[in-house]
Amino acid sequence: MTKLWKKYILWFAQEHVDFRLAEFESLSKLFGFKFQHLSDQFLKPFWLVEFPNDETALQYASRSVALRAIFELYAHGQTLSAFHERLRNHVETHPAKVEAHFGAKTSFKITVETYNKHFSQREKIEKIETMNYLPLSGPVDLKHPKVEWWYIEFWGLDPTAVPPVPDDILFGRLLGSGQRHLIKDLSLKQRKFIGNTSMDAQLSLLMANQAMVAPGDLVFDPFVGTGSLLVSAAKFGGYVMGADIDYMMLHARCRPSRITQKVREKDESIRSNLKQYGCADRYMDVVVADFSNPLWHPRVSFDSIITDPPYGIREATEKVETKVPVKESTRNADMTHYPSTSHYALQHLYADLLDFASKHLKIGGRLVCWLPFHREDYSEATLPQHRNLQLVANSEQLLTGQTARRLLTYEKCSQTEPSDNGAPIQVATPSEDFRDRYFNNCVESRQERRMRKAEQREQGRLEMQRRGKVPSDGRAKKCDLNKSRFD
Repeated sequence: MTKLWKKYILWFAQEHVDFRLAEFESLSKLFGFKFQHLSDQFLKPFWLVEFPNDETALQYASRSVALRAIFELYAHGQTLSAFHERLRNHVETHPAKVEAHFGAKTSFKITVETYNKHFSQREKIEKIETMNYLPLSGPVDLKHPKVEWWYIEFWGLDPTAVPPVPDDILFGRLLGSGQRHLIKDLSLKQRKFIGNTSMDAQLSLLMANQAMVAPGDLVFDPFVGTGSLLVSAAKFGGYVMGADIDYMMLHARCRPSRITQKVREKDESIRSNLKQYGCADRYMDVVVADFSNPLWHPRVSFDSIITDPPYGIREATEKVETKVPVKESTRNADMTHYPSTSHYALQHLYADLLDFASKHLKIGGRLVCWLPFHREDYSEATLPQHRNLQLVANSEQLLTGQTARRLLTYEKCSQTEPSDNGAPIQVATPSEDFRDRYFNNCVESRQERRMRKAEQREQGRLEMQRRGKVPSDGRAKKCDLNKSRFD
């Protein structure tokens, strides 16, 4: 049966490289298609993969955000002589393809693509002319061709050590494109309602793919913020809902994140974001809730949970603190109660998150969440674990020189027993003291850095005065601009 399979070239964008394989495997499970890898060099932008047919390949391309384009492979070689020999043999041994794609009435276009190497227009034409044995008899159409051929040369990944000859040479027919256009369509630059920690469109879409969101699924975000993850899940057909402890954020009454905006507009909301992208009919609702005190009925079940918990850096990790009045006379039933909050330690937050997922995910449902850590402390043994959840993907994104975060994907593999409280296996997470070390693990403290910067600004101002120049206080202008937003 495998002899009937066809070979394809997957061309990926060279960003978020560590997320490619996790997205590919998630989509293969979502659609239930089979595949075979022909190479294990997953860092390269070009993969060789076998699919049963073109329909399967296009099905994958219809959801992938990491994919630029997919091609039907005609020839592949590590040397020019081997490549041309294989391409010539492929054309000669497949007369049906020649008749379908090289006919006199079939317009065509040949694109020369290189990675880590620049070719001039003349050099590209010379590359095309080396394939003069191809039976191309149709007219050339550079704008709207019926068939688009791609000649690709891969010259390694290191721009400082380009090899003398290409590592890989490929030729194929363009079959379809990935969903990279969604990154621009859902860009935060044009979004109605955003916050300081709104997830960018590309990572949000990758999370939705790894959660295997399908049309009709019920998707939940327990730390919803401005709803960026709900937008991506709804774009793929999911019905979305969320919760957050921040009342001001959910009601768009907090300080605007855009520096040019003084006050929030009246119609800013998560619902407006969904309406902006034509997904308002998939918006369930959001509620103000403390995640440490669950309010959900045991029968509530979600198809997937995608979330980005706060780390305590730009958004506080808070939970409602339960206090017992010292005196009974301090409160009465008619008094308005404003609950106070306390610090929500990350190790407790992730323990609650995994426990919640074990209770409210369907079997086979997925939890996709971010975990921050200091790179020197990372170990797979320190990742949060639960007896009912299986870790199926683990991808890293660098934040700073010392810190990073991991996108963890868990799949529910077993049901919580009535006699089992669903408590997660107690494993210390590397994020236990993430916030304190983030600010205090440097050579100098934040206060020392502020003082040093202030001294440098003062020295620069005095030097400008000595040279007879009028110094401009950019910091003061920025402060005045921030104050004017609230005037």
